[in-house]
Amino acid sequence: MLEYLKPGRFIDSDHPALVEFAEKFRGTSRDPREQAISLYCAVRDEIRYNPYVFSLDAETLKASYALQAAESYCVPKAALLAACARHCGIPARIGLADVRNHLATPRLLEMLRSDVFAMHGYTELYLNERWVKATPAFNLALCELLKVTALEFDGIHDSVFQPYNEHGQQHMEYLRSHGHFADVPVPLFFGHLQQCYPHLFNDDAPPVVGDMHREAEG
Repeated sequence: MLEYLKPGRFIDSDHPALVEFAEKFRGTSRDPREQAISLYCAVRDEIRYNPYVFSLDAETLKASYALQAAESYCVPKAALLAACARHCGIPARIGLADVRNHLATPRLLEMLRSDVFAMHGYTELYLNERWVKATPAFNLALCELLKVTALEFDGIHDSVFQPYNEHGQQHMEYLRSHGHFADVPVPLFFGHLQQCYPHLFNDDAPPVVGDMHREAEG
């Protein structure tokens, strides 16, 4: 379990700002499961979900970068939860998968030119002698705007994207797993994204600017 407990380049659990965040939100319980739940809620809600901050700069994948920016997308947020867990002595890693998003905003679909979200990130935490999946991507405020029930985590059951929204419409489905990793696998991550969205990697591609919350409000 050592590789899932030590700091990594992107799961930088020894970063001072991250240590402070983890200590603030780990809670008062000594139970690792209770601490994991508290950290999950903090990462989910304190860091806004915004896919438009995606960048080809690998530094933006760091857990500490997402924390200091106070907004990010699924992969850095998954890295942040993993880093907080490692600081608290809970083995953690990240998982990557391709998913289909049926409720993405029109502008996001236009940006991707697809309803498939490649390299969706989630966290796996080792609790009570088993790995449990946790997905801290969508913050509570955004879920309310999108009419989607916020995803909870109890430290016992896998917590992945809800298949349906509050109106029974299909929301998210998993298409392909890329496995789990001790740190963000940068070559695999960007390599697969380039295959799926080559237009985002063009030298003349315009910068992506947007705010998921404002779109949802509209």
